Amino acid sequence: MPRRSSSLPGCVLGFSLILVLCMIGVAVLAITSGGPTSLTSAPALESGALSGSRALQRAYLALRGPALSRPAGDPTAMAEILVLPGESAEVVIDRLAGAGILHDKMLLRIYLSYYGLDTQIQAGRYALTGEMSIVQIAEALQLAIVNQERLTVPEGWRMEQIADALPSTGIAFSAEEFLEAAHDSARLEAVLGIDAESTEGFLFPETYALGAGTSADELVGTMLSTFDERITPDLRNGFKEEGLSLQQAVVLASIVEREAIVPDERRLIAGVFLNRLREGMRLEADPTVQYALGQQDGGGWWKAPLTLADLELDSPYNTYLYSGLPPAPIASPGLSSLQAVADPAQTEFFFFRAACDGSGRHLFAVSFDEHVGNACP
Repeated sequence: MPRRSSSLPGCVLGFSLILVLCMIGVAVLAITSGGPTSLTSAPALESGALSGSRALQRAYLALRGPALSRPAGDPTAMAEILVLPGESAEVVIDRLAGAGILHDKMLLRIYLSYYGLDTQIQAGRYALTGEMSIVQIAEALQLAIVNQERLTVPEGWRMEQIADALPSTGIAFSAEEFLEAAHDSARLEAVLGIDAESTEGFLFPETYALGAGTSADELVGTMLSTFDERITPDLRNGFKEEGLSLQQAVVLASIVEREAIVPDERRLIAGVFLNRLREGMRLEADPTVQYALGQQDGGGWWKAPLTLADLELDSPYNTYLYSGLPPAPIASPGLSSLQAVADPAQTEFFFFRAACDGSGRHLFAVSFDEHVGNACP
């Protein structure tokens, strides 16, 4: 009797191990019997026996122990994997397999699930190789590379130019997605309280550091928030003293931005335009016509020089034909141009034209006759 009772635990243990191994075999067979497609099916795994029992997962990992420390994929494979916010472990695993980094998708699935790492994968970029083991890949997926893309928006760009620059930055969204977000007038009203057809002129020119997975909506929101931060109470008061609303001030500043080449002329150019507006004179500003003409055959957005036919273009933006300000900004003005409109030079000038020496400076005049006399020979 003693001998029989002492052998019972061993028999039970042996039987249990055999049962576990048999259950693992059945589970693996159930998952793999559907062929290659079942291996990539997240629902199949989530409802399968291996994912439903930690004991089975533990036994399976013990059985596959040596494979956990061997290279997980093609030793020559190298890839930078991008994980977007909200993507599941299953999507990431498929991406790894597609890059040759991983051969045994089920083993990585079960390893991540057993240790609770499948829900801890961070959005970001990961530099991985096929020489890495399952364990090393699982650990690496918890620490995304801090990789920020930089987008520099110069003063005086229109929104289409910003969109054109996006593909060279490595940002995850497309130019079309950016333009769609930039035309969301509700966003402008929410941030700045301005009712306009688009965010043109309010996408503040700056260098932006964008994290992996940043969306077009987030970028536009950041640019509008940056604008709101830069428009100080002093600037707002300055606009008001000149009889301008915030929107009107930005429209005028966008024209000053495109006209001024030499920084110290910004305040003087702003003063000239304000003088003309007060006298009911048309602004006759070339950049407004350039904006209305849009993109040219060569791909550029600001046609120069303009022809007499261009000046006759029937557009509400054509300040040679229509008095007052254009209906909306023509570009994103920088802080200096906004400051010039808030604090313009007090001047008697009503006219200016480009100097003939190629310096980028302008010749200013009080009368039209003097203006004509400043023309290049």
